[in-house]
Amino acid sequence: MATIDTSQFRNGLKIELDGQPFTITYFQHVKPGKGGAFVRTKVKNLLNGRTIDRTFRSGEKMSEADIEENTMQYLYHDGENLVFMDQTTFDQIPISPDVVGDQFELMLENMNVDILFWKGNPVNVQLPNYIEAKVTQSDPGVKGDTSSGATKPATLECGATINVPLFIKEGDVLRVDTRTREYAERVNN
Repeated sequence: MATIDTSQFRNGLKIELDGQPFTITYFQHVKPGKGGAFVRTKVKNLLNGRTIDRTFRSGEKMSEADIEENTMQYLYHDGENLVFMDQTTFDQIPISPDVVGDQFELMLENMNVDILFWKGNPVNVQLPNYIEAKVTQSDPGVKGDTSSGATKPATLECGATINVPLFIKEGDVLRVDTRTREYAERVNN
């Protein structure tokens, strides 16, 4: 593992703190008038997604996290694990649904996702920012209920239920933001 110091900090750098992988989301070098310089950071834990504030003395050394990122294709759910295929070696890798979390509902078969591996184990699955999915179930909008911003629930082919405008009907293809699980737009077919 490479050792780095605070002068090499940059956004997106992956470091290991307290035995866990983190990525730097913000950093600021501070040189007060009195005392030694330091670096103020915000780091995001890659295992649980929590962001914490951390301060380092200037020149402090730490290890770079042993992180590998692969783009893989989601194939299917075998009942226990999710099976992904490496795009270059065509190896199939089973990953526990716990790693994916609640994003599992937005995954479609044959979708490409980015998977982070820490010390050879998958720790994070990142879906594309937007997916396109067909509406499989949606009640018709109630006539007269057209106040601005009115929504209704709709179930997508991937299994997720999201709120959509009243004009959406079964069979429509929607673009959904995977980060917020919100309707973005209807896609013309």
